[in-house]
Amino acid sequence: MAIPAGRWRPRTSLAPTLLLGGLLARVVAAAETPERAYNLTWKSTNFKTILEWEPKPTNYAYKVLISSGSKDWTSKCFSKTDTECDLTDEIVKDVHQTYVAKVLSVPLNGTHFAGDLPYTNSPEFIPYKQTKLGQPRIQSFERVGTILNVTVENSPTAIRRNGTFVSLREVFGKDLSYILHYWRATSTGKKTAKTNTDEFLVDVDKGDYYCFSVEALIPSRNENQRSPQSATECMTQGQGVFRETFFIVGAVVFVAIIFIIILSLSLYNRRKGRGRNGKNAPLHGV
Repeated sequence: MAIPAGRWRPRTSLAPTLLLGGLLARVVAAAETPERAYNLTWKSTNFKTILEWEPKPTNYAYKVLISSGSKDWTSKCFSKTDTECDLTDEIVKDVHQTYVAKVLSVPLNGTHFAGDLPYTNSPEFIPYKQTKLGQPRIQSFERVGTILNVTVENSPTAIRRNGTFVSLREVFGKDLSYILHYWRATSTGKKTAKTNTDEFLVDVDKGDYYCFSVEALIPSRNENQRSPQSATECMTQGQGVFRETFFIVGAVVFVAIIFIIILSLSLYNRRKGRGRNGKNAPLHGV
């Protein structure tokens, strides 16, 4: 006897199929979920400011927002597949403000993601108080007698005013100091001097030759007070006595020029006198 169609089917449970489907859906969703950024760190020197974070993205990208105090969020660095964003042009608008950045993990184009985008807030950053001071440079130096004159180069920053980069001194004013480390070239004992200008005038021993370096300092800060020390410069014998030699040679040359002028005038007057005497002398034998 044939069994009518549709009257009998083997009994099977749908639970394993549904469970497997749910697990697959979760795996797919997890694979498409962007990872949250972490280790957000500000890197800033002379107001050149970059925000860095981790990890390197795989199936997603990053977007950065920045805000200062009560201002709205500004979008920066859209669809970034690397892990840094240059925020200099935002923070230099007012270096006294407190800034916070937000790094969002966003799906790549065409990838659907349901829910709020994962994001991480950065620590607060105050450029005026926290940007590091770059390594200074010695612009010039000379010794005049027992006075050593060292001038520090006025380092530029990433801040622009009227199309020109502003110097550290223009930003920090009297808050910025420099420390001079100097020592005899034949000795390891060091001395220091401090100034809140860009120039040092220190007493040294005549006849000795010195080496020196400088570092920038902002004493009012709680962190990042000091810059790295500049490259070391050393006087040579020619540099140490250059000005003294210049004045001595200059004096000798000046005396020689005066002597030549006097001698030339004397010879000219004598020749002129002889010419007059020859012209007016009586003719004998006429």
